[in-house]
Amino acid sequence: MKPTDRQDVYTRVTDKIIADLEQGTRTWLKPWSASNATDRITLPLRHNGVPYRGINILLLWGEAMAKGYSSSRWMTFNQASELGAHVRKGERGALVVYANTITKTEANESGEEIESVIPFMKGYTVFNVDQIEGLPDGYQIKPEPAGEKLQLIEQAEAFFAASGASFRHGGNRAYYAPALDLIQLPPADAFRDAESYAATKAHELTHWTSHPSRLNRVLGKRFGDEAYATEELIAELGAAFLSVDLGITPEPRDDHAAYLASWLKVLKADKRAIFTAAAHAQRAVDFLHGLAAGKETAA
Repeated sequence: MKPTDRQDVYTRVTDKIIADLEQGTRTWLKPWSASNATDRITLPLRHNGVPYRGINILLLWGEAMAKGYSSSRWMTFNQASELGAHVRKGERGALVVYANTITKTEANESGEEIESVIPFMKGYTVFNVDQIEGLPDGYQIKPEPAGEKLQLIEQAEAFFAASGASFRHGGNRAYYAPALDLIQLPPADAFRDAESYAATKAHELTHWTSHPSRLNRVLGKRFGDEAYATEELIAELGAAFLSVDLGITPEPRDDHAAYLASWLKVLKADKRAIFTAAAHAQRAVDFLHGLAAGKETAA
């Protein structure tokens, strides 16, 4: 893929998210506010049932909400054909991206073989199974109905406790204090409901993963003065991804409305920023799941 093509993928994705933010809508919260999302929200799935990750979650959530798709599963035109099915005439697909590296070996002027790692990204098109006819039974996967809220919250609290993070309660602000390495939250009964409390915990726990002893997330060199806004964006995405896994509904926090302008500034200045933020958020979520599973994920 040529550099200009790769840049076009960055631009297309970023411009789509910028358009949402300019309307005051956060792409990562769309699934929970859409009229067709009456069941439990899930991560988008590939044709084989494997969940998408990172930036592709945002792209496919946004596409599903905009088009009213009820299924969480997606596949390419060829994958549908291999299953004996076909995309309905006139249907338009959604953009997803694939990033990886290739290793190239070349001889230098001294005749020595030197290996270089070259990153690449390509965009390709997938279709929701709602757009496809003739699929075998089992491919029309729809989200399972939500369970009892109390059970979901208990599950979330167990997940948060497994992280080993220090939580303190009091006051009227929620924040992560890096110097003390603790998460401060208002008392639980100060929140609108238990889900808002849990979603706020997920946000602050994503911040908690940035500590040098964990993922050592340092943004200053890349983002300069916008590092703070970028870290908030990472925490927003991390909370949204975790909310799906834990069965909670992420409510927009009032204090984050002020971040919209700063996020727009970051994304307009750097077309790769949303990719970086989504990748950091995915790393944080993977790290926390590793702790919950009883093993620490390598940074």
